[in-house]
Amino acid sequence: MARSRRQGPTPSDPIEAIVTLAQDLDLTTAAMVLPTLLEEAVIQSPSYTEFAHAFLTAEVNARRERSLQRGLSRSRLGTVQGVDDFDFSARPQLDARVVRELLHCRYVAEKRNVLCLGGPGLGKTRIAKAIVFAACTTGYTTLAVRAVEMIEDLHASHVDGTFRRTLRKYVKPDVLLIDEFGHQPFDQQGTNYLFRVVSQRHKQGATVLTANTGFSKWKSFFPTEVHAAAAVDRLVDDATILRFTGRSFRQPREIVGAELDSD
Repeated sequence: MARSRRQGPTPSDPIEAIVTLAQDLDLTTAAMVLPTLLEEAVIQSPSYTEFAHAFLTAEVNARRERSLQRGLSRSRLGTVQGVDDFDFSARPQLDARVVRELLHCRYVAEKRNVLCLGGPGLGKTRIAKAIVFAACTTGYTTLAVRAVEMIEDLHASHVDGTFRRTLRKYVKPDVLLIDEFGHQPFDQQGTNYLFRVVSQRHKQGATVLTANTGFSKWKSFFPTEVHAAAAVDRLVDDATILRFTGRSFRQPREIVGAELDSD
């Protein structure tokens, strides 16, 4: 929204006048780059159309960058490594083409889920974050959270009377990343919170989830198999499932001492 016009006379200098008008219209970047564009125009002699395009493009690009930074901040993604140097050769059964296709974000537009399953240290969270980061940079709203933190947040909101607002926080984003699903078993109340989020997001938004086990062991996370089946049914429906196998990327730097019986 443009700011109200400043009081006082318009500057007599044409450049200052344009800068003032741009600032009144909240075109802060355009106002800042105008003197430089004019200096370049003396040398390059652009057409009127080219000059206007450069002037407005500077503002649009700056706004897009600010919007992206705000989106990344709200997403709580933290550090994102991307997939360019991900060692897919260590995960031969994970098709790199499928992962890279997800970076085009069709799954978001189609409101489909992406489930990353496999043991610890195999790169699930890295790939999941890269997929969600691509959605964020495309302009979709995103949020990343660990499963246990989400459930604790919903539980606390139930106590202080802000449950509906907190639930909406997890239901509303175009993409929700639930990391470390099933690291801790869910009690009855936690299961209910999780089911509310999954159910309300079903076919309404895309959920990206990482878990250290396959579906056959998910029943151990929930109080009953019925609860497990209900959650799995909605998460799996029309989802893309990425299975991570092989040796962990996490290795010790050095090992000192005699071998232990438990090694």
